[in-house]
Amino acid sequence: MFTAIRGYYEKGNIILKEKPPVDTKTEVIVTFLTDENISRVQQKRQPGGLKGKVTIPDDFNEPLEDLRDYQ
Repeated sequence: MFTAIRGYYEKGNIILKEKPPVDTKTEVIVTFLTDENISRVQQKRQPGGLKGKVTIPDDFNEPLEDLRDYQ
């Protein structure tokens, strides 16, 4: 089972923001996010950011050639 829990590292200790879903000794993997990584994670999406970069073909809703036998 993989579970991600937010927390922070301070003065040699890792402080978790919530209780882990295990009660026994369990192996863990710790990933350190630098300020650069954190700013990327917290960036909000901008509506219309892909405008003009994505197109939908005119025949988008037409049946696929591979599935014509099943109609």
